[in-house]
Amino acid sequence: MVITEDMVAAGFAASLARPGGNITGISLMSTDLDGKRQDILIEAVPSAPRIAALADSNVATLRHLQALEEAARAHGKELLVVRAARAEELVPAMNDASTRGAGALNVLSSPLLFLNRRLIIERAAELRLPAIYQWPEMAEEGGLLGYGPRIVDVFRQRARMVAKILNGAKPADLPVEQPTTFELVINLKTAKAIGHEVPAGLVLRADKVIE
Repeated sequence: MVITEDMVAAGFAASLARPGGNITGISLMSTDLDGKRQDILIEAVPSAPRIAALADSNVATLRHLQALEEAARAHGKELLVVRAARAEELVPAMNDASTRGAGALNVLSSPLLFLNRRLIIERAAELRLPAIYQWPEMAEEGGLLGYGPRIVDVFRQRARMVAKILNGAKPADLPVEQPTTFELVINLKTAKAIGHEVPAGLVLRADKVIE
C-alpha cells in the first residue's frame, strides 16, 4: 500500500484499474497537477515573460519537462528548468533561476522538494520570487500559492484502503485511487512581503485566502 507521484510511471502498478502483483495505493496525479500549477502561476504573474520550474533530478522525466516547456510556450512564456538532486543543490538552483530572469517559480512535485519546503519557501521570499507549491498546506506555511489535494485528505484516503486490506481484500484487486478534491490557497501576506499583487480574479477563485 503505497502513495507515490505516479503509480504506473513508477512501475508499481500495471494500470490504475488493475494494479496486479501484491500492491495498490494512491497515485497523486503529479504530472497533470504540475501542468495545472504552471497555468495558475502564469495567471498569478501575468507580466513575467519567463518562468522557472524547480525539478527534482531523481524523479523528473525529460518527457514531462518538455511538456511543461511546450505548455508555457503556448502561453507565450519561456520556461527555464532548474534541477536539484540533493538538498544542498536547491538554493543554487533557485539562485540560477533568479539570475536568468525568471519572474516566477513552479516547485514541481517531489518528495525531496516537499521535505525541504521550509528552505525553498524562505529562499523564494529572499529572492522575492512568486512561487507555487504541490500542497495547499505549503501556502499556509508561508508559500505564495499552493494547489493540489490536502495531505491530510490523502492520508485519510490511504487509511480507508488499508482498512479494506485488513478486512480481507487483496491489494491486487483494489484499483489504484487518485485524489478527488483539490484546493487553491493564496497567501496574501507573502504576496505583500515580496511586493507582488495577485490578480483579483484569481484571488476570488481561491478556496482559501490568507490575509
